[in-house]
Amino acid sequence: MSNYGTEILKLESLYEGRRAFYGDLHNHSNSGGTSDGKCTMQVWREAMRELGMDFASILDHRQVRHMYQPEWEDGVFIGGTEPGTFISDSKASVNEMHYNMLFENAEPLETLLEKFTEYKFEGGVEGHFVYPDFTTDRMGQLISFIKEKGGFFVYPHPKQLMQSDAPCDYWFADETGIEVFYGDMRNEHTENNYKLWCDLLEKGKRVWACAGEDGHAYPTVNALTTIYAEEKTNKSYLSHLRQGDFICGSVGIRMCIGDTLMGGKCDFDGKKLVVSAGDFHKSVVHENHSYKLVILNDKGTVAVENIEPGKNNFFVYETEECRFYRAEVFDETEMLRIAIGNPIWNIKNA
Repeated sequence: MSNYGTEILKLESLYEGRRAFYGDLHNHSNSGGTSDGKCTMQVWREAMRELGMDFASILDHRQVRHMYQPEWEDGVFIGGTEPGTFISDSKASVNEMHYNMLFENAEPLETLLEKFTEYKFEGGVEGHFVYPDFTTDRMGQLISFIKEKGGFFVYPHPKQLMQSDAPCDYWFADETGIEVFYGDMRNEHTENNYKLWCDLLEKGKRVWACAGEDGHAYPTVNALTTIYAEEKTNKSYLSHLRQGDFICGSVGIRMCIGDTLMGGKCDFDGKKLVVSAGDFHKSVVHENHSYKLVILNDKGTVAVENIEPGKNNFFVYETEECRFYRAEVFDETEMLRIAIGNPIWNIKNA
């Protein structure tokens, strides 16, 4: 590995000034009104400290009041909401879906709800809104506006509502998230969503794997997101979420090809793939368990490496002509996928 010192230093320099933050990217609170979570914001804060979580995205339904609770704090809670809709022109046999809209604070969300008059937003802290039906085109307009306002769009629990055998029925725009780990890392929902995500990658869609517990009850660390951010602020988190430079799961994966990080695209010619796996969240570190890093591209498995939780494990590979590279981490003892790094795409094929 000493032969690759320059490449490893390059990866380190690209992530300089950043550290791993862990959190839940999809959950709910008990904030009154139409919120249907079981825990108050104060309970959330206390539980997060115990569980080793830095942030939680609270996405209560049909309202914005959760973002005005006295316990709300930037960098601890990412705001937004989880509406639902029927896609009126979808070819899916069941065309129902939910969607998560994440923002730095309440202002851009309220602006969106007012601009898209279908929501019939009543305005203000106590203002509620309805779930309008959308066409595919209107959903695309909504996603564009979310991006314009600095937000992040995630398609949560896709296979648990919409029913279709056509992967592209679940796709509305590139550079958006789709929830792969749902509820926890080992259930049937996660298995089905993971296959859908892989099918979308095969179709050439640039969508990012996301995680969310969505338990509506007491907080857990069953489906964490890991973000290498500069600071504990929503602005910093969202800047990396919007680029796809984050990890679905509980292990820190850092990756680059040249100057391009996860979620990006570049020309692979003459460049090396550099990967680091480390910064395991305490919830997935178990004595006497063995862990592996798996490197994949669109053609299949590229490499399988043994890794140790207590260190940063570095690997360097020559790139070949393919559409993308990505990485996953497994608890081999449990035969469980515990982290998914988002791809880097080849600009020739993206």
